[in-house]
Amino acid sequence: MKIGFIGLGNVGSKLAGSLLRSGFDLRVRDIDPAIARPLLENGANWADSPKALAETSDLIITCLPNPAVCAAVMEAEDGVLQGLSEGKIWAEMSTTDEAEVKRLGALVSEKGGLPLDCPVSGGCHRAASGNISIFVGCERDVFERVLPVIKAMGRWILHTGPLGTASMLKVVSNYLATANLVTLCEALVTSKMAGLDLNIAYEAIRISSGNSFVHETESQVILNGSRNINFTMELVAKDVSLFQAVAQRANVPLEVAPLLLQIFEDGIERYGPREWSPNIIRRLEESCGVDIRAPGFPPEMIDDDPESPGREVEVRAQVPTA
Repeated sequence: MKIGFIGLGNVGSKLAGSLLRSGFDLRVRDIDPAIARPLLENGANWADSPKALAETSDLIITCLPNPAVCAAVMEAEDGVLQGLSEGKIWAEMSTTDEAEVKRLGALVSEKGGLPLDCPVSGGCHRAASGNISIFVGCERDVFERVLPVIKAMGRWILHTGPLGTASMLKVVSNYLATANLVTLCEALVTSKMAGLDLNIAYEAIRISSGNSFVHETESQVILNGSRNINFTMELVAKDVSLFQAVAQRANVPLEVAPLLLQIFEDGIERYGPREWSPNIIRRLEESCGVDIRAPGFPPEMIDDDPESPGREVEVRAQVPTA
């Protein structure tokens, strides 16, 4: 299968790298040709336009910052849709709006193509090592066709149902991660202000009912001072807004989500949209006059070796109902 990959940012470049390591025939495209250089040096081919990439690929993957950018890449005069033909597959790996992925999916189907959404979850470090989670929304036969490719990029793979379900679940998951980050910031600052040792506070949370994936990743980069998880405040605000759109369509009166969005909009105003998301804790640090770093705290977590032969892939299929 010839694969085309558009969008080589923090996550996309790592997913594309996993495909190369697995021996796939890969062509790539990004608005910034320079960031494709490492992939090209390792055997990928460059596409001069999204249309050209689609024309020479069996599976076209997009992994882009927001729905508007994806729409532009798909619908431009030299966009992906212009290069699609019968039987080609479009896989949307961006975090996007369920309604938008369905709209673009309908245009793909009109060309004879097969659409799916397959966003990833777990952070850039897991994308680099191939241990990331991938939700896949599409018809079952399409899922079976793309599964060998998906397995090359991720460890936990879940078929979520029809097109759009994966995108909805991704924003639900990101919303929960955002809520967890904000409450962890409050917990760490409160621990510091109450005179607790932050190294011990981290361990207490880690081995207790308060533990979470976000604590074991983002609390680490807060306490060791790097604050870097390759995810920005503007992306958090986008994801919470996407979650609110899902809830609005489902007539759910949200209470916490608007507050989270307000917190990150304030963070963007103070520190800029490209500030790393864990630095939302700076709002509390500045209010309380403290620095939430733990002397001697261990360095950032390093995930499994991507070349490790022992890595297993877990695939879960959606259970059909009668």
